[in-house]
Amino acid sequence: MSKTSEILKSETKPSDMNIGLSDKYRKDTAKTLSDILSSTYRLMITSHIYHWNVVGPLFKPLHELTEAHYNDLFAATDVIAERVRALGHLAPATFSDVSSFSPSKQSVNNTQAGDMVHDLIALHETVVRKIRKTARKAGDAGDMVTEDMLTARLTFHEQALWMLRSVIS
Repeated sequence: MSKTSEILKSETKPSDMNIGLSDKYRKDTAKTLSDILSSTYRLMITSHIYHWNVVGPLFKPLHELTEAHYNDLFAATDVIAERVRALGHLAPATFSDVSSFSPSKQSVNNTQAGDMVHDLIALHETVVRKIRKTARKAGDAGDMVTEDMLTARLTFHEQALWMLRSVIS
């Protein structure tokens, strides 16, 4: 076998990494980040569905707001998945892994703008709670990269919550 073939066949295992974070921490964090990724995807898809289906006097502001949100959320999924990879684990890839990405049946059947906004608020709040808990653990473990990434995500979600609440005030 040629040297190139050997190199291309080699496989890095999470236990081969020495980045100052324990194997257990990286495994647990990758799992938690995968859960945040799933919630982010669900929120992105729900935001996109609401973008398409919103009607009534709130159409224009919600149409524009949900578009900005689903674009940001889509970009965030890549950042989160790449952090899972940087920790030495695979991003969710099987159907059972990604089945939790789909929105609830109630979400896709919402036709009232107010109901859509309340649903989006609840979904953002769920993600915020998960991020806050994971960021705290990352900070305690000295994982500044994960903590910083999650802080940036928290900033987006809290601003989104403020904007959504302002729409229905």
